[in-house]
Amino acid sequence: MDPVKNPYVPNAGAMPPALPGRRSLIDAFEVALPRAIAGKTPKSLLPYGLRGVGKTVLLNRFIQDAERTGYIVIFIEADAEMDFVTQLVGELRRVLLSLDGRARVNETVKRAIRILKSFALKFNLGDLSFELGVEPERGQADTGDLTTDLTALLVAVGEAARAAETAVLIAIDEVQTVKEAEFRALIMALHRITQRQLPVLAVATGLPQVVGLAGDAKTYAERLFDYREIGALSKTDTFAAIANPAEDEGVSFTAEALDRLYEATQGYPYFVQEWAYYVWNQATTSPIGADVVRNVRDEVLAGLDQGFFRARYDRVTTSERKYLRAMAELEPGSRGTGDVAKLMGKTLSQLAPSRDALIKKGLIYSPEAGKVAFTVPLFDDYMRRVEPTL
Repeated sequence: MDPVKNPYVPNAGAMPPALPGRRSLIDAFEVALPRAIAGKTPKSLLPYGLRGVGKTVLLNRFIQDAERTGYIVIFIEADAEMDFVTQLVGELRRVLLSLDGRARVNETVKRAIRILKSFALKFNLGDLSFELGVEPERGQADTGDLTTDLTALLVAVGEAARAAETAVLIAIDEVQTVKEAEFRALIMALHRITQRQLPVLAVATGLPQVVGLAGDAKTYAERLFDYREIGALSKTDTFAAIANPAEDEGVSFTAEALDRLYEATQGYPYFVQEWAYYVWNQATTSPIGADVVRNVRDEVLAGLDQGFFRARYDRVTTSERKYLRAMAELEPGSRGTGDVAKLMGKTLSQLAPSRDALIKKGLIYSPEAGKVAFTVPLFDDYMRRVEPTL
């Protein structure tokens, strides 16, 4: 097949040609957008799932939908090495400056900018406070308590957006890396915005542990967010993700080829794109048969091992790799921390530092007490390939 016409895009966060299996989530967000503008206080959205299931792709789709609806969009890719509040305040500054100068909302916006300066001064965000060119708003966002002051700031931004007859979307990727105190402050600020019926909507994506983190941060978070687990595609949706884009290019797959691709990818969207991309480039005739899927297997796995998997494997220490390899030896449904310890001939307390470090690095999580699971689909297969013996 012509590689230039290859419809598949195995890149992190890249929008694939089709999003089968995600329609209900997209529909829910499209309903939330006008409701927020109208003050109907929809829940903020929190899709979560393993790596490679398309969370960032969905987030980008939400951003596009919000922009088409007239929202001003704030996008933050959270990172454990960066200060989330600094990122957020920098984006809020951009929002307010974009609203400044509109005569009918000028005073509301000016007040929000003054509150932003109060916050920036109190939390030593020197560059931001210097550039604003206004006096701080005394008694607003200047207590030094992050939760209180961030709430005051976001409420002021929401009031400015309402005065301008627009709305703000706060889109956050990798939200599980946000520090606990910052996450708690954000949740409480969003809670107050909901109570005030202000046109500010949040959507955040993260790994499965984010549900527990939100609950730990604030008990009412379970009512504030619409949690949606994003998982692997069904067999039917996997076939659609592969076959439909090919049909648009006049190419088809045999039923056996689609079956083999589903078996290889287990329906995980990133792997679907990766495998289909290689298969397309290898095929010479249509319909594409199962023999092509078999022929590219080694090439696909080599590419995944050197890129998608290796980037995560290289971040861990020797002791952490041993822990991962022991996990890979166990069946997914029985990966108890005690089973891992028994397999390694160690005690739970001896392995606790490795387990905690792997959770912080985002390679594993605890789906329930005493259990561990990989955050990366098919990582157990990779560990057995890279380290054949335990």
